[in-house]
Amino acid sequence: MAQTRVLECCNCFLVLFLVFMPMVLGSPSVGVNWGTMSTHHLPPDKVVQMLRENGFKKLKLFEADEKILAALIGTDIEVMLAIPNYMLQTMSQDTEAAASWVHANVTSYSYTGGVNIKYVAVGNEPFLQTYNDSYIHSTLPALKNIQEALNNAELGSKIKATVPFNADIYYSPESNPVPSAGDFRPEIRDVTTEIIQYLHSNGAPFTVNIYPFLSLYGNDYFPMDFAFFDGSNKPLRDGNLVYTNVFDANFDTLVRSLEKAGYPTMDIIVGEVGWPTDGDKNANIKNAKRFNQGLLGHALSGSGTPARKGTIEIYLFSLIDENGKSIAPGNFERHWGIFEFDGKPKYKLDLSGMMENKGLAPVEGVEYMERKWCVLNSDADNYEELPDSIDYACSLSDCTALSYGSSCNHLSARGNASYAFNMYFQINDQHPWNCDFSGLAIITDKDPSEGDCEFPVMIVSHSALLLQTGVLDTLARVVGGFMVFALVLC
Repeated sequence: MAQTRVLECCNCFLVLFLVFMPMVLGSPSVGVNWGTMSTHHLPPDKVVQMLRENGFKKLKLFEADEKILAALIGTDIEVMLAIPNYMLQTMSQDTEAAASWVHANVTSYSYTGGVNIKYVAVGNEPFLQTYNDSYIHSTLPALKNIQEALNNAELGSKIKATVPFNADIYYSPESNPVPSAGDFRPEIRDVTTEIIQYLHSNGAPFTVNIYPFLSLYGNDYFPMDFAFFDGSNKPLRDGNLVYTNVFDANFDTLVRSLEKAGYPTMDIIVGEVGWPTDGDKNANIKNAKRFNQGLLGHALSGSGTPARKGTIEIYLFSLIDENGKSIAPGNFERHWGIFEFDGKPKYKLDLSGMMENKGLAPVEGVEYMERKWCVLNSDADNYEELPDSIDYACSLSDCTALSYGSSCNHLSARGNASYAFNMYFQINDQHPWNCDFSGLAIITDKDPSEGDCEFPVMIVSHSALLLQTGVLDTLARVVGGFMVFALVLC
């Protein structure tokens, strides 16, 4: 009987351990990228409140924006703060410039009750092949100078500098396109290894951006199910390991590359991963929800990948749609957000990875412009200038929803003209003179939206940030981004 009671007691302790240990250790959480390449911006404090309400514990920023950092003060959200590529040369050559940047953007916020900065991202995908080695010689020196500045500010023990790389820095050869054959590109292997050595010596992680969507976008013969986590297509076999999705295959190609460099257990962060919702035949809400929910369930489950078990640290790309991004890589570039431009969630998403059909909390208290639209004037008597007017409106606004396979692709010719005119009108703050087009357009208070095609009313912007194009960054990412995915499956 005594032995029985002991066993029962042990079982009780086991149950209590299993129940309460996740509370002690903290459950895995997902991060998100917050980009600001938009014509109109939501109030940062309201966005931060939304992040907290939805349970985001990690945030990646592409630049040090004072208003966003101020809004993060007093929160427990872990922040990865980036230094843009154009600053790398200066940071690599001038230790004082690196120290000044750290003081202004890190030290000034790193006090008790301040901003919980955990990482500094030195550049963004600096070794992309399409950059033609522009940052090859400046990335490592910049990384060292930033980390030394953090160390000198007595922050190096808790804040680590890292470099977000694109997946095109490693590959599997065409003769053996499996993860175990992975290695870093020969022409950058030495400098990449030096960076890895420095990261490892400082206890910093290796950061990589992985985009399965680009595998599908770049290859019409790519097996669609392999881009998702619930597919039923023929798996990829690599010795005793079996791959059922391209994310795992890509991730493990990096794992094997790190092993060959001599760092088999190095921590890996996936700095960007996601799926767009418009601008391409495969970019829609259904696919985005399928991918992101499957990704969360997979990454947070602890099952890991075939070559590396455990929780995968990820930052979703991205938080909010950005209508100011370049469309040179594809019209989908402006539609990566899990939230619309006005902070409304696009679909239900369980951020805990438990696969429940949960809704996301929106940004509250959003201020919109007046409910009016600019549409084609049905009383116009001369449409000779219509094609040029549409081209002009679209070139200076955002007509990506009109492209093939997109949400507004079904509109009539008149509908296309109205959509173009309205986007130009809204982005230019609804000024009456921006709805003329030589008499071809007219302002109306009747919503012209049709089905899934929404004619938006723009929000009142609370930021004076300039519209940025980012042509090289986004174009380079697409050109290089699907290379590894294709090689893995060749």
